[in-house]
Amino acid sequence: MYHFLRTGACRSSAAFQQKLHSGLLVALCCSEDTLMITFQSHHRALSRIPCYTIIPYVGTISEQLEPGTLIVLRGHVPSDSDRFQVDLQCGSSVKPRADVAFHFNPRFRRANCIVCNTLKNEKWGWEEITYDMPFKKEKSFEIVIMVLKDKFQVAVNGKHTLIYAHRISLEKIDTLGIYGKVIIHSVGFSFSSDLRSSQASTLEWTEISEENVQKSGVSQFTLPFVARLNSSMGPGRTVVIKGEVNTNAKGFAVDLLSGKSKDIALHLNPRLNVKAFVRNSFLQQSWGEEERNITCFPFSPGMYFEMIIYCDVREFKVAVNGVHSLEYRHRFKDLSDIDTLEIDGDIHLLEVRSW
Repeated sequence: MYHFLRTGACRSSAAFQQKLHSGLLVALCCSEDTLMITFQSHHRALSRIPCYTIIPYVGTISEQLEPGTLIVLRGHVPSDSDRFQVDLQCGSSVKPRADVAFHFNPRFRRANCIVCNTLKNEKWGWEEITYDMPFKKEKSFEIVIMVLKDKFQVAVNGKHTLIYAHRISLEKIDTLGIYGKVIIHSVGFSFSSDLRSSQASTLEWTEISEENVQKSGVSQFTLPFVARLNSSMGPGRTVVIKGEVNTNAKGFAVDLLSGKSKDIALHLNPRLNVKAFVRNSFLQQSWGEEERNITCFPFSPGMYFEMIIYCDVREFKVAVNGVHSLEYRHRFKDLSDIDTLEIDGDIHLLEVRSW
């Protein structure tokens, strides 16, 4: 089993599994203070490179990369490292050198930065440089590369780091290369379903709404999105929201409310212009006190996200892209009255599900 979050024991107060798609199971374990998402291998859903891989490493990727695939690398930066790189390659040829669709290259000499590029026909393209450096010498790291339809999205240690648009088609990528001064403990591949599809998927979950689904066009859902849950909220219930943040986004809102009283039990309001993740409740025609404390703001303009809202006995737990973000104590006590979901703001809404 591959833990998509931090490792460690999970003192589970609630756990459940749902078949996510062909060959991949997802389990959510809720401890007292965290929401942990774990992916479990089923058939060939997850392949791994043995611990302490010898660098340089060049190996064939067992399945075709497609939107939804996750590549997870765990390792350690040695004290004398000046740079290392992770390359998604089109073959392993040395002469002529194989094309590199995605070159991810943290550098520690002079200005600390991450350089991304593409090698095509033995010629490098233009560099895309990220100066917000998440890697540190003598520190461990976890890199999650999410493959999307038109780009790669990278998070390091649970924090969104960068986006890199495809310059070579995914179909040509068949090799992983790791080079430089780095220690790699493990590499995992989670081959997922195609996120490009706007049709209802075959997941064994309940579709929330039909009235907001477009029958044609790019977007599956229109905003504002308002839907009644097929089953009212309660302990163990989960809502999953998938979307893409607009490039010029200021913020968006996700509300769980009572259709009868219009009270908002949970108001989630990521504000990208101030990097605040605001939580609140609107009860008896009045807003309560805002909660803003968060370790790491999980959203960035242009990024794809999967938000999971899990209802526990005492609180809601929220995770974004597999990383636990926050808890919110119930202020609206009659959970069974929570039967409506509303979403609005600066996002492209792709999918909404509940179970």
